[in-house]
Amino acid sequence: MPKIVQIAKAKAELSKPQKDFNRLIKKIEKLEQEITDFREGLTRLQQKIGVDLEPIRKEYYEQRAELVRCFDRAYETGGFKKTELKKLAHLIVEIGYDTIENGGIEDIIPIYDKYNEESYAEESEQANEMVAEQMKDIMSMFGIEMDDDMDFKDPEKFQQQMAQKMAEQQEQQAEQQRQAEERRAKRPKTQKQLEREQKKELEARNVTKSVRSIYMDLVKAFHPDRESDPNERERKTQIMQRVTEAYEKNDLLALLRLQLEFERIDQDHIENLAEDHLKNYNKLLRDQTRELEEELGLLQSQAAMMSGQPPYMVSSIYSLQYALEQDIKQFKRIAKNIKQDLQSFASYDVLKAYLKSYKIPKPEKELSIFDMMFRN
Repeated sequence: MPKIVQIAKAKAELSKPQKDFNRLIKKIEKLEQEITDFREGLTRLQQKIGVDLEPIRKEYYEQRAELVRCFDRAYETGGFKKTELKKLAHLIVEIGYDTIENGGIEDIIPIYDKYNEESYAEESEQANEMVAEQMKDIMSMFGIEMDDDMDFKDPEKFQQQMAQKMAEQQEQQAEQQRQAEERRAKRPKTQKQLEREQKKELEARNVTKSVRSIYMDLVKAFHPDRESDPNERERKTQIMQRVTEAYEKNDLLALLRLQLEFERIDQDHIENLAEDHLKNYNKLLRDQTRELEEELGLLQSQAAMMSGQPPYMVSSIYSLQYALEQDIKQFKRIAKNIKQDLQSFASYDVLKAYLKSYKIPKPEKELSIFDMMFRN
């Protein structure tokens, strides 16, 4: 367990740079723990989806497909009234579309096509065209113009095309920025601009110098080349691997932890860091915080895509795991209920009694892609 790096004075005694240092250290440690939890949790999540969710999800959709076939056979018998036939047709279309679209069970497409005004292929084509138009509108808001040949039917191919478009846009923006910087560079700079640039360069050198001083202290103490004892050389080699990795990542916190761990500094040293050192450290810690936030955001995006959960559910890996458990339970429960219903509906008297109580719901308002994006 890495040692805690904190200035342990009473809060009232802390200067502003010291308060910032403590705050940033706490934030980084929290982000590091969240990233670790997410990485480990995503592995468990992926395994559970493959082992527990996918088989029961497959069974659920197979039962729904069998329900569609059951209703189709009932409709074809001719032993049902007009209102009952209307309800059977509605159920076949509603259950059938979801089963084909989300369950991938395509052998019931001919049944679906019998009871719907438009074929499944026609509806899919229309849906793809609508999504294409809406995606074009959304992307144009971000300055990305989509070609007419974008393939929405193949999600993997569409993602590749989108990635290429975004890369082209970034390249174009980078070129525009480069040209703008060239134009700015040709203009004569004011005294204030020169002073700001000099200040930034000085800050960058100071930050680099501060980190390098920690690195060099550890290198002097643990470089294995001058060590004659084989065991001690191996130990120092392993330490230097950790030191080099932290330095290459510009990971100030890791370097400070190594200094504490191997007693190159003590708590008193942390308490009495000079203000200029603290300011340099804080600048680097802010950069480190931003990088960790981006890394966590990327992991959360992966979790959202993997789980199909709305954005507010991916802030915690534990809430995702709970949601997955609930999905598994729900699929199991409903699949079991459908299986029991299929046994009962073997008696058309039972099916007629069910249809008598069933009411066709009123059509919902058609949602745009914007509605769907912000519905949750």
